[in-house]
Amino acid sequence: MRLAACAWPIRRHAGMDAWAAAVEASVDEAAGQGAELLVFPEYGWMDLSGPSGAVDMEGVTRAAAEAARAAAEVIGGLARSRGVWIVAGSAPESVDGVFVNRARLFGPAGQAGHQDKQVMTRYEREVWDIRPGGGLGVFDTDLGRLGILICYDAEFPALGRALVEAGAEIIAVPSCTDSLAGYWRVRVGAMARALEGQCPVVHAVTVGDAPWCPPVDENRGAAAVYGPPDIGFPDTGVIAEGKLDAPGWVTADVERSAIGRVRAEGRVLNVSHWPEAASRAAAGLRDFADSGPDAE
Repeated sequence: MRLAACAWPIRRHAGMDAWAAAVEASVDEAAGQGAELLVFPEYGWMDLSGPSGAVDMEGVTRAAAEAARAAAEVIGGLARSRGVWIVAGSAPESVDGVFVNRARLFGPAGQAGHQDKQVMTRYEREVWDIRPGGGLGVFDTDLGRLGILICYDAEFPALGRALVEAGAEIIAVPSCTDSLAGYWRVRVGAMARALEGQCPVVHAVTVGDAPWCPPVDENRGAAAVYGPPDIGFPDTGVIAEGKLDAPGWVTADVERSAIGRVRAEGRVLNVSHWPEAASRAAAGLRDFADSGPDAE
């Protein structure tokens, strides 16, 4: 299967039609390279919040949430007409009166689903008032079972492990980071999830500046596809990566059978040995509490 990660340039658009044309051209570029799963980044559709120059946070968020419904129709149509799977990045969406960070998934036969972000960053919870949404899910595709960890979620091992235990064979990480440190935090997390889950992880990013939109005013990163550094995958764990802050697609070919093989025959067996590690950690902490320097 050919996996594709997008470095999406945040920029002004004259309107929905102009935005739709840009997305269509982007999808056609990836599909033209043979990509079967396309991953767009977190908050990539904030460039739909309008070119008015307004910096009102609530206004920008509501505009993006309203535009997200139309964006979903556009991207769902592209998935069907181009015969591909698309993780359509994410956008704020209003659910029961609060805004959540929701990524949508569309398939070639009209399949549709969504994944909400689980753990909010400090900016989302302290400044933006974006809330956690529904729980984690795993999606059946004809490429394999797919899980989605939105940006900060990829930095937490328990979330990645939950997806793997639910059968995930591929993990998509749509992200949006405003600094090199933020990008590297997510990248390190994504590579760790590839190591622990012994599976490919597709990391999509936003790039460029959007001073008219406070939540995504600065964007740094490089799109990439990672894997476990073990049999059937590169020694570095990097299957493919783009240049820092360069817009466009990065594609990588992965045999689905390689995922099963590395999990069964790898030089290390992170997936199989996870329960052992967890039980050893719990036992070790109990032993320390019983025999540590403060124990009676």
